[in-house]
Amino acid sequence: MVFPGESMEGSLSPRRKKGRGKIEIKRIENTTNRQVTFCKRRNGLLKKAYELSVLCDAEVALIVFSNRGRLYEYANNSVKATIERYKKANSDSSNTGSISELNAQYYQQEAAKLRVQISNLQNSSRDNISRQMLGESLCSMSLRELKNLETRLERGISKIRSKKNELLFAEIELMQKRQEIDLHNRNQYLRAKIAENERAQQQMNLMPGGSSEYELNIQPPSFGARNFLQVNDLQPNHQFSRHDQTALQQV
Repeated sequence: MVFPGESMEGSLSPRRKKGRGKIEIKRIENTTNRQVTFCKRRNGLLKKAYELSVLCDAEVALIVFSNRGRLYEYANNSVKATIERYKKANSDSSNTGSISELNAQYYQQEAAKLRVQISNLQNSSRDNISRQMLGESLCSMSLRELKNLETRLERGISKIRSKKNELLFAEIELMQKRQEIDLHNRNQYLRAKIAENERAQQQMNLMPGGSSEYELNIQPPSFGARNFLQVNDLQPNHQFSRHDQTALQQV
């Protein structure tokens, strides 16, 4: 109620004038206000528990008793199962370690299970793709999927042919190089043989009695005790006996 001479702003309380502020956390004395606050915050708490369980995939169990003894609960799995797990975690933590270690082991096991599932899915997907590449399991494929499969096959065939041609060209080039090396070695061998034969022919030509018809045998003069001078004239390639040789004696 606003009295005459007072403005509307003057009638507002300081709390309302400042807007919504922080509330002092203490027991609400007014029963009605306490009940209303309980209902509002209980619903908010249940909503937050539900959101936490869905968003974070967490196991949540919430138990609330009112001041009149009424029970309110929420659990995404089961309140009893969650309590049993809580008891087991407490008993195990007293013997083996902290709860964080148990949670880490649990998540490691879950991660290993998920990895196995992912590997199985990948293997099954690869098997399906392999069968489709071989022309099997095509009944369940749509027209668009068949076109995509045909495009992938054509690309694969093109790559295979390109790689095959590359290997063939490399093999041909290697064979050509080998043939060139063999021809070069054979040419070197033949040239060496020809040079060796030429040297042998030259040596045969230089040997006595090889190609000349007559030989010139000149011996240095020798004087004996009786002052005989022995002369050998030009002779053909005939050998004479000692009796046929003539000696000139000078007085």
